Amino acid sequence: MADVQTPRGINHLVLNVRDIEVSHRFWTEIMGFRCVAELKPRPDRVRPKMRFYSGVSESGDVTHHDLALAEAPRREGASDTEHETWSLMRGGVGLNHVAIAWPDRESWLKQIEYLREKGVTFHRRINHGMTHSVYISDPDGHGIEVLYELPRDVWEGDIDAAQNYAEALPTDGPESLVDRTDNPQFGVRS
Repeated sequence: MADVQTPRGINHLVLNVRDIEVSHRFWTEIMGFRCVAELKPRPDRVRPKMRFYSGVSESGDVTHHDLALAEAPRREGASDTEHETWSLMRGGVGLNHVAIAWPDRESWLKQIEYLREKGVTFHRRINHGMTHSVYISDPDGHGIEVLYELPRDVWEGDIDAAQNYAEALPTDGPESLVDRTDNPQFGVRS
């Protein structure tokens, strides 16, 4: 009898979007992803308008894709601007948010400053115990957690306690760009 095998993790995410050009600009110019490919039309089949994006590894390499955007066909009578403001407690079934990690605290601080300068709304800012995070949304209302991971020794002693820790932080003004490093340690034995 075979046993379940634990996967390495999530390989990529595909988001349906209203306007691929608007979303392309957000994901490249605001979030910093690189567009690595685009589906080309084929005479023998119908294909969606779809583009593929990559972050970079520690060595600066791209992948085949971490994220893909697919332009959703317009529904009859649907509004071009119809979407909810993102909320962690939003009702309904489906994707709540995608978490995107920056490689370190310094690059994350530069990114959230850049987001603020571009007028991106911070819906939520929180020290999660294992990450420091800012929640934003893309032009279609998809929730995005912009984060950097805290050192493993902060949270690995008690992952459950770290997951249950939440320190709400300011989302507006200069205080929204302040990041303290006096993090609690979870599961540390004295």
